[in-house]
Amino acid sequence: MTRLLIALAVLIFFTTGCGVSIGDLPCCGPTTPTPSPGLPPREQLKPPLQGTLPPRPSLPAKPSEPQPPAARPTEMRAAPSATTAPAPKVVASPQSAGAANTYWVTNPTSGARLYTQVVLPKNASGKLPALVLVPGGIGWGGNFLDPPNRAQMLADAGFVIVVFDPDGRGKSAGKEDFDGFIHQDGLAAVVRFTATLPNVDTSKIGIVTYSYGITMGSGVLARYPDLPVKFLIDWEGPADRNYTTTGCNLAAGKERIHWQPCTDNAFWSEREAVNFIGKVRVPYQRVQSEKDHVQPNNAHAVDMINAAIKGGVPWTRLNDYPPNQTYDAKSPPQMSPEQQDRQLEQRTVKYAQELFGK
Repeated sequence: MTRLLIALAVLIFFTTGCGVSIGDLPCCGPTTPTPSPGLPPREQLKPPLQGTLPPRPSLPAKPSEPQPPAARPTEMRAAPSATTAPAPKVVASPQSAGAANTYWVTNPTSGARLYTQVVLPKNASGKLPALVLVPGGIGWGGNFLDPPNRAQMLADAGFVIVVFDPDGRGKSAGKEDFDGFIHQDGLAAVVRFTATLPNVDTSKIGIVTYSYGITMGSGVLARYPDLPVKFLIDWEGPADRNYTTTGCNLAAGKERIHWQPCTDNAFWSEREAVNFIGKVRVPYQRVQSEKDHVQPNNAHAVDMINAAIKGGVPWTRLNDYPPNQTYDAKSPPQMSPEQQDRQLEQRTVKYAQELFGK
């Protein structure tokens, strides 16, 4: 009888062993882990490769709505093709920066908050045209407020003036991008923010660039053709990498600007105005004096004008010459005398008033 009971117990054990559980784990056999409800597989976390620029969703209806804290900066994107394809979305998300008429505008590509200042005429009333000023070199918005306060001079001519510190400059967060796509995306956000200001006529917003700022200004208009911008005024901006580095002389600016070698095509694909200007679809006014403020000659002005006309810019003019005509770079026309260049604000006002009337 005892032997019979022992045999029966052994039979039951071998028949049912792997079905016995201790807690939630089986006592034998392979264990298949339960899929985690957390992060998706690594492959799904990778951003899609971009041969062209991604589409841009619409903006929030009202910038005055409460805004979340600025997002952490993201990794720099691989350089997309410099075409007129849709660029990354730009969301104007202004927050008060404390002082009157100062704001934080988020660059959605970098997540950086850009310090933005609005300068009004001393006797402002009603809806006014606006000018967004883009600094040269690696300057920032505060440069326009330094004596003689060009921003206020332009504002007192009847404009709302908007100046800003690009990523990594002045009071803004982020990293220096040397007017590449990230800086251009930030400028797009500032332009859209400008259109939300209650005292701005949204049908009359212009961009005015100074020196190397043309790279950011032409780039943003080429990549964002739907921006509410009426025209582009360019003061003596360098056309390409050769002019930007004054002959690929990287040592010349090493104290402040760390240019990449002229052989670095990936870097310069985001930073040559002559390749952007032909894709701009608003009137383009070039301002050029006899003696350029940086270059040994002013032939790059002709390069910009010719590229604009070749690309189909709807209206292009060099100084006060008749519009829409090309020039021979080897025999450029007479440029503006230096005394006119010392009256740059007055010339900017004149051109802006003319272009807003078109």
